[in-house]
Amino acid sequence: MIRQLLKEIVYRLRGEYTTEKLLKMGLKVGSNFHRLIGVIIDPAHCWLIEIGDNVTLAPRVHILAHDASTKQLLGYAKIGKVTIGNNVFIGADSVVLPNVHIGDNVIVGANSTVTRDLESGFVYAGSPAKKITSIEEFINKNKALIDTVPCFGEEYTTRQNVSDEKKKEMREKLSSTCGFIA
Repeated sequence: MIRQLLKEIVYRLRGEYTTEKLLKMGLKVGSNFHRLIGVIIDPAHCWLIEIGDNVTLAPRVHILAHDASTKQLLGYAKIGKVTIGNNVFIGADSVVLPNVHIGDNVIVGANSTVTRDLESGFVYAGSPAKKITSIEEFINKNKALIDTVPCFGEEYTTRQNVSDEKKKEMREKLSSTCGFIA
């Protein structure tokens, strides 16, 4: 109880709301939801937002159910539901605008702006977000790449207190290519 209260205070000092607080206010999320640091889920209209199972929102993603660009000119802000399907990853610094449905099995690339519905089974990127490739093609391409570039286990992560030696090794192996980590 005290830990949750401290978490709530820290979030409010940063001008943010905890997921638990947003759920109490009406946000709906499925199982295995991951919200990384700096994610903003519209607190003013969070009850208009539904997020499915196995969804990750990378750092600084914004999910908005309102658009105040019309407020000054028309006296009203635009509002709309936001629905995010199952098995969705939304990359860092992306924005999802109101009245948008993101289907299942979707990847949204970093720094994208989602202005309209995204069909299931594809990778999207850009501002506005555009279809790039199918999830199947994306997976096949990266499976093939895993066989040709360095791969690192969990011992190379901060979760496992990565050593300075492993950091140095990783920097050297990734000096001219990308890699993968567990």
